[in-house]
Amino acid sequence: MEKQRCSWCQGDPLYQAYHDQEWGVPLRDDLALFEFLTLECFQAGLSWITVLRKRENFREAFDRFDPKKIAGFGPDRIEALLQDPGIIRNRLKVHAAVSNAKAFLEVQGQFGSFSEYIWGFVGGNPIKNSWKGPQEVPATTPLSDKISGDLKKRGFKFVGSTVVYAHMQATGMVNDHQTHCFRYDQV
Repeated sequence: MEKQRCSWCQGDPLYQAYHDQEWGVPLRDDLALFEFLTLECFQAGLSWITVLRKRENFREAFDRFDPKKIAGFGPDRIEALLQDPGIIRNRLKVHAAVSNAKAFLEVQGQFGSFSEYIWGFVGGNPIKNSWKGPQEVPATTPLSDKISGDLKKRGFKFVGSTVVYAHMQATGMVNDHQTHCFRYDQV
């Protein structure tokens, strides 16, 4: 019998692998959290599969998402990124990645880690939802509104409530696997 999965990942092996191995798994590693936050920002207005297909190129172009290195990107490096066909070449998003790296480092300094900061919004434990179908899953919640507002106050860009909620889903702050999905009880 074939595994039951969330409906959004059907039909693409890359999507299924991401769903089966990463999506919704509670993530507490700062570098991985920064990677997801950066990729979610680049995804704004696009489909996640577009970002997944370019993920390895992003890792290469953005120094494996090391926020210390990215915070130091100057005009020449930014221009080089904007010429790189392997990534999403949006000037505002590239600049946001650099400013977000600086804000990320400030949060780490203030809270000891970005993980402590972001997971503090959920008391350190994932929120487990019980969605039966994709139409039930919200794009934003009052909590994602709150986190978005706090990130913006701290200088983050491209972190609207929809981006934040997608980040919460991807990093396991919320378990939004549909109840029929084999991953629902695993994460």
